[in-house]
Amino acid sequence: MMTLASYLFISFALFAAGVAVIIARKNIIAMLLGIELMLNAAALNFAAYTRFLNNNYEGHIMSLFIIVIAAAEAAVGLAIVIRFFQIRDSIHVDDATQLQS
Repeated sequence: MMTLASYLFISFALFAAGVAVIIARKNIIAMLLGIELMLNAAALNFAAYTRFLNNNYEGHIMSLFIIVIAAAEAAVGLAIVIRFFQIRDSIHVDDATQLQS
C-alpha cells in the first residue's frame, strides 16, 4: 500500500525532472515537456492529498482542470513553435531572443 509520503516523493521527482529539463535544454519543445511534467506533478499532489486527507472530490476535479489547462498549453505552445520554425528554421530559445524589436 502506498502512503502519502510515497506519492509526494513521486510528485517531487516529477517536478524536479521538469525543472531539470527546463534548465538544461535550449529546445523549445523540450521546455514545453518540462512544463508538462511540472503540471502533472501538481495534479498528482492534488489527487494524493484528496485521497489521504479529506476523501472528497475537490482535488480530483482540480487535477482534471490542470490536465485540461496542460492540453491547451501544449496545443497553443506547439502552434507557436511551428510558426517560429517556419520563420527561423530553428526551435532553439537563443534564436527567439532575436524576435524582440
